Amino acid sequence: MTAQASSERGRPDQALRTSVSFPPELYRLLEQIASQKKVSLAWVIRDASEKYVAEQWPLLSKIP
Repeated sequence: MTAQASSERGRPDQALRTSVSFPPELYRLLEQIASQKKVSLAWVIRDASEKYVAEQWPLLSKIP
């Protein structure tokens, strides 16, 4: 579902889902990080994604 499709349904602020494949070793490392921080694997991936965007496109990271 695209952001536009979600918006048309009246829920523009609803989180979107995606599917991502990781190499096995990277997946294990992400699981270890999540376990050490006592958070979900999804949280680690969202956090890393937000940090990547902020680093690559600093002006976009200021947009809510």
